[in-house]
Amino acid sequence: MTQVTQTPQIAILGAGLIGVGWAALFVHHGADVRVWDPKPEALKEVEARMRAPLAQLEEASPRTATRGTLTLCSDLSDALSEADLIQENAPENIPLKHALYSLVEPLMMDSAVLASSTSALTWSDLSPGLKDPSKLITAHPFNPPHLVPLVEIFGTDLARLGRAEAIYRAAERVPVRLMKDATGHIANRLASALWREAVHMVQAGIADVEAIDAALVNGPGLRWSVLGAHMAYHLGGGEGGMAGYLAHLGPSQERRWASLGNPTLSEEVQTELVAGVEREAAGRSIAELEAVRDKALISALRARKEAPHV
Repeated sequence: MTQVTQTPQIAILGAGLIGVGWAALFVHHGADVRVWDPKPEALKEVEARMRAPLAQLEEASPRTATRGTLTLCSDLSDALSEADLIQENAPENIPLKHALYSLVEPLMMDSAVLASSTSALTWSDLSPGLKDPSKLITAHPFNPPHLVPLVEIFGTDLARLGRAEAIYRAAERVPVRLMKDATGHIANRLASALWREAVHMVQAGIADVEAIDAALVNGPGLRWSVLGAHMAYHLGGGEGGMAGYLAHLGPSQERRWASLGNPTLSEEVQTELVAGVEREAAGRSIAELEAVRDKALISALRARKEAPHV
C-alpha cells in the first residue's frame, strides 16, 4: 500500500460547497492546502465558510498534531505549484471542465494527480479534456465531504490511483476503486435503485413518504451503517452464510425483485414527495436540517471509531 511520507500538497479548484469541505478536511489532517476560484468574491469567503466544517472535524476526530496551512490563490499557477493532488470541484459541465483542464495540465507536476469530484459525469466524459488522460482520476465524495468518509475512484494509471488513495486515507477517507467507468459510480447507483423503489411505493400507495423514511432509518439503514448489502445477506444465511441464503431464499429474493416498480416522476407523484418531506421537516429550514444531519453524522463517526469492523 502506498504511504504518504511527507506533508501532502493539495490544490483545491473551486470554492463552492464541496471545495470548501475538501479544504477543511485536508487542513484539519495536516496538509498544505491552496484554494483557487475564478471568482474573487468566492475566495474572500473561504476562511469564514471553513470555520463550521473545521469545528465539526475537531468534534468528530480531534487532532493532536498541528493543522495544515491554507493559502488563497487568485492565480491558478500559484495554486498548482508543487501540488501532489489537485481536487477539481468545477460545475458539472463538460465543456467548462475541459476548458479548465486545458489550463491546468501545462501547469501541473508530471507526478500530480488531477482528481475530479464529479458526481454526474464519468472519467470517459472528462478525460478528452487532457492531452494525457492518465493524469485524471474521478474521485467522487459524498456530501458533506468532510464528514462522510467515502471517496469513489476511477482512473487508468495505477501509480496515480495508489498515490491518491494514500492521500485520502491520510485524511481518514475510505477510497473505493471502480473496476469499470460507470455513471453514478457505486454508491449513487445503489442510492438511485433504493430511491426508485421508495418513489414506487409512494406512487403505488403502499406507504407514505414518512413511513418509508422511518422504515429505512430504523431498519436496513441502521444495519447498513456497519454492514454492506452482500455481507448482510451472508449473515442472513445463518451458519450456511451466503451460500445457505441463496439456496434457501434465493427464489423468494427473485420474486421480490420481480415485484419492484419502475415509477415515473409525474406531477402527482412529485407533489406527494414534496408534501411528504415537508411534513417530515415540520417547519425546519434546510440549514436547520443540515445541522441535525451533521450532528448525527458526527455522533455516528465517533461511535464507529470505537466499534469493531466487520
